[in-house]
Amino acid sequence: MADPVNIHDAKTNLSKLLERVERGEEIVIARAGTPIARLCPIASRPRRRRLGKYAGQIEIADDFDRLPDDIAAALGVEP
Repeated sequence: MADPVNIHDAKTNLSKLLERVERGEEIVIARAGTPIARLCPIASRPRRRRLGKYAGQIEIADDFDRLPDDIAAALGVEP
C-alpha cells in the first residue's frame, strides 16, 4: 500500500486517484496524517441477462420433463 494521500491532494487529484483504483490499487486518504478513508475497487457485478435473447431460436420437446422408462424404473418412480 502506498503512502496516504492528504484530503487536499485527494480533492485536487480525484480523477488520477480513481484511475489508480481502477487498475487495482488501494488509496488511503488521511487528515493530518491519520488515515480516515480508503478508496478501493468495487468487485464487478455480473451483467443482467437480457430476457428473450433467444426467443424463437430454441425449441423444447414436448417430452422434455418425462423420464425415460429405464431411468424411472431404476429410481422407483413413475415415468
